[in-house]
Amino acid sequence: MPERNVDFGRFGARGIKGSDAVARKLDELAGGIATPVTAKRGLMARLHYLTKTDHSRTAAREAGLTVTDRTLKAWLEGKRRPSKGSLERIDAAYRAVRRHNVARHLLGRLNRDGRGTRVEIHPLNQSQVARPLQRVVEYRTVNVRRWDRIVGAWAAGDHQGLDETWTTDVLPDLGSQWGAYEYCTSVGFAA
Repeated sequence: MPERNVDFGRFGARGIKGSDAVARKLDELAGGIATPVTAKRGLMARLHYLTKTDHSRTAAREAGLTVTDRTLKAWLEGKRRPSKGSLERIDAAYRAVRRHNVARHLLGRLNRDGRGTRVEIHPLNQSQVARPLQRVVEYRTVNVRRWDRIVGAWAAGDHQGLDETWTTDVLPDLGSQWGAYEYCTSVGFAA
């Protein structure tokens, strides 16, 4: 694919992949429990979310929370505290189940009956790049009308699929220098 960055940051440019910025923004839009999992309140809120219904228990198991019902009951009653590894699995399972639960709602908000959502792409930081090597990049906007593959990859936790979709479906709409926006400082949109 033309313009794909192979050795990003070689001359001092800083930024993140646009697809990672999109995933962060979708996570922000999905909302959720703000209290960290290490706090008792955050742990209990996540456990209640993951065990409220049979459907959520099944989804939590599929997302990697594979503990016995006895252990789960002890955690919920406060008789035992999960290990650090278990806390990480609980948080990961919570994020996966939350993504799955809000994906359809988010998709409707972003597609807006075919009108799409305007996306702002803030260019990469070139302050550490020598002047002759700097690219001319500026703040850009693009209207994304089809979010199905983007939200689907995000909800499934498919980072590579999200990156492919972002770089093949969205960035080429920026014109001939779309490769300059594969990495950026941030991506913003509202739904």
